[in-house]
Amino acid sequence: MDEVTPTPAAIELVALTKRYAQGAPAVDAINLRIASGSYCCLLGPSGCGKSTTLRMIAGHESATSGDILLDNRNITNLPAAGRGTAMMFQSFALFPHLSALDNVAFSLKMKGVGKAERHKQAGDLLERVAMGHLAQRKPGELSGGQQQRVALARALITQPKVLLLDEPLSALDPFLRVQMRAELRRWQKELGLTFIHVTHSQEEAMALADTMVVMNQGLIEQVGSPHEIYNAPATEFIARFMGGHNVIETGVGKIAVRNDHMLIAPSEPTAPAQGIAGMAATITDVEYQGTYVLLGLDARTATGSTGVSVMLPEAAFAQRPYTLGEDVHLSWHAAHSLRA
Repeated sequence: MDEVTPTPAAIELVALTKRYAQGAPAVDAINLRIASGSYCCLLGPSGCGKSTTLRMIAGHESATSGDILLDNRNITNLPAAGRGTAMMFQSFALFPHLSALDNVAFSLKMKGVGKAERHKQAGDLLERVAMGHLAQRKPGELSGGQQQRVALARALITQPKVLLLDEPLSALDPFLRVQMRAELRRWQKELGLTFIHVTHSQEEAMALADTMVVMNQGLIEQVGSPHEIYNAPATEFIARFMGGHNVIETGVGKIAVRNDHMLIAPSEPTAPAQGIAGMAATITDVEYQGTYVLLGLDARTATGSTGVSVMLPEAAFAQRPYTLGEDVHLSWHAAHSLRA
């Protein structure tokens, strides 16, 4: 097989909608362009529409209205096999009775490709994902990470322009999940394909994505790089969902402040510095996280009390420990606050 993957493709969604018989639309007239050769993560809570969007791109779910374009070709009504996309499922969906080699070669068998040729192509792909030495093993004889490599090779054998990944890491243990997301990122760069990856994990999306698409209730709330979305959340929902931000009512509106930008002191200073805002709080939780300690607090805001978190470096906590029930003073520089 001379070439495993063709030129990557751009995906464009135009007023894409999925509506079921009753209730609000699962996906509500979204518009999105995903650059060719990029790693895009669709992120959001359960029921936000991210998996439905992925299935519509794949052709596993029909669109109620709107269009799906792949390199300016309308693929909205094409069958899944004719779109130029391939899907990696959450469960990997490998045939338990077939070897890794025959799992990868299966789609070519269905197309009538001869045994020798399909095994050659499948073997080449298994070598590419460092699984050639385990080609004769069945899925039950492989680890979760090895099964994922087989699933990737099986998806690539169709020579897709876009690889679609439906929460591919959720079945793995936490250590392997970190290892495999590094491999996914490496494979995407080596292959040069467009990857569209659905996840509910903020950490996973920030580690993998060139572009993050945050969805909520069938709508796109924000599109941007991980740095842009984490440091400049466009809405209160994103500030809360992404974690690491405190949404605080100041009396003139809500602001968002990153928890590593929050300052904590045993008491309110007698002469606060210019540009510093603050409030009283009581410590409700202390969690040691290794390089930092995460403090949970009940803060007294302009409109009542609210939960707030502070990320305190381990060395700072060791120098001045805080305890449950202790009254403290929280503050932040105005330059570190964003309108929520």
